[in-house]
Amino acid sequence: MMRCVALLRAVNLGPHNKVSMAALRDIAGGLRLTNAQTVVQSGNLVFEDPKDRATAELERLLEAAVAKHCGVSTEIYVRDATEWQAIVAANPFPAEAKKDPGHLVVGCGRDRIPADRVQALQRAIAGREKVRAVGRELFVYYPDGIGRSKLTAALMTRHLGANGGTGRNWNTVQKIAVLLG
Repeated sequence: MMRCVALLRAVNLGPHNKVSMAALRDIAGGLRLTNAQTVVQSGNLVFEDPKDRATAELERLLEAAVAKHCGVSTEIYVRDATEWQAIVAANPFPAEAKKDPGHLVVGCGRDRIPADRVQALQRAIAGREKVRAVGRELFVYYPDGIGRSKLTAALMTRHLGANGGTGRNWNTVQKIAVLLG
């Protein structure tokens, strides 16, 4: 049985796109996903799929169910436990993760991120932020904090493309890793 995490993009950040974690667990049950657990309020669902469906199929099913039951249209990114452990192991900023985990963010997207685009983004950053890509994930370290960063969503979109995925700080990444086993 495949154990997975689903990451919802841009939910519960303000007055819009509200998705309760109880509703998310109910949606999982309705899709016959088992042992559903949520992690913090930012839209993280850990579950098991008895049917061992492809992650892309799970993304489509969950997106449709969240739209139908919660009235929220959002992208959802699914990674299985093996992929998640590989993300944790591939972290290019281990010292920063240990020292300052709240300022290290992992962005999960749909497609592999070309190295030349990441290099162009790094050159365009006016501050001390550091970016590295590993496969479909973008690791961003914000040494001066995310709120004061000059690394904007618009700058990332300009260099990486329209689908920036969804990000989680290293503390959340670690909590998900524990639940995935």
